[in-house]
Amino acid sequence: MSTIVFLGGGRITSAMLAGLRLASHDYRLLVHDRNPDKLRDLKKRYEVGVESDLNNAVKQADIMIVAVRPNSIRELLPAIVNAVAKTSGQTKANRSSRGRVPLAISLAAGVPLRVLSKLTGASVKWARAMPSPVCRSGRGLTAITFPRRVDAADRQRVNNFFASFGQVVEISENKFDAFTVTYSCSHGYHALASLAAAGQKAGLDRNTALLASAHALADGIIAWREGHISLESLLEEAVTPGGIAAATTSAMEAAGYGRAVRHGIDAGLQRAQANAGK
Repeated sequence: MSTIVFLGGGRITSAMLAGLRLASHDYRLLVHDRNPDKLRDLKKRYEVGVESDLNNAVKQADIMIVAVRPNSIRELLPAIVNAVAKTSGQTKANRSSRGRVPLAISLAAGVPLRVLSKLTGASVKWARAMPSPVCRSGRGLTAITFPRRVDAADRQRVNNFFASFGQVVEISENKFDAFTVTYSCSHGYHALASLAAAGQKAGLDRNTALLASAHALADGIIAWREGHISLESLLEEAVTPGGIAAATTSAMEAAGYGRAVRHGIDAGLQRAQANAGK
């Protein structure tokens, strides 16, 4: 049984644990965090192992999920290197292994593999992943990327783990930031909140406005994903010339809908580039 150690007990770790609870898997799950309240909460909610000591957590890891914010990862990585060094020393002393190099997967948005490798040297093997918080429902989407020199077994281990709670797509690292700013479920939640607010202003009560808006967004998109009909065909079907939908979408576009989305994506890319340079 492989032990997955989450370094960081924040929101995305909680979402992944929720998704794993719904899945059929044979992992042993362990969470490390400096905040004892987070550990108590995660242990109670998901019945996972917890460990407040980083050295003990790293010692048990087959795969480390580094789930901290980009501005915190540079503080954590030297501590990981020290923990790996201590573990390697103990392992050699006990002669129970040949000092295997641990596999770590960074979830820190915008921090490239070259920076991760530079900060840890050869003591850690790296991959990057970007799982969606929607993984808590088992319908997540995760992008993964690897350095050139990574063996097929490690690729499969990473793919299998994230496939436990949703779809996985492997992409090159130079496309990772674009994926990160495009796939975020925040787009859907933002659109839902905005559309529902407009529906309320038009006269609907809040619950009915949310129901109608969720249907427009979620059910419409599910129909595209599962119906094998092109997006262009579905738009043509839904937007009848001279009809209400046509007037609505035309007015939205004229008001700058597409421009606003592109502006948001550009801002997200700039933030990712800033994270990489810190």
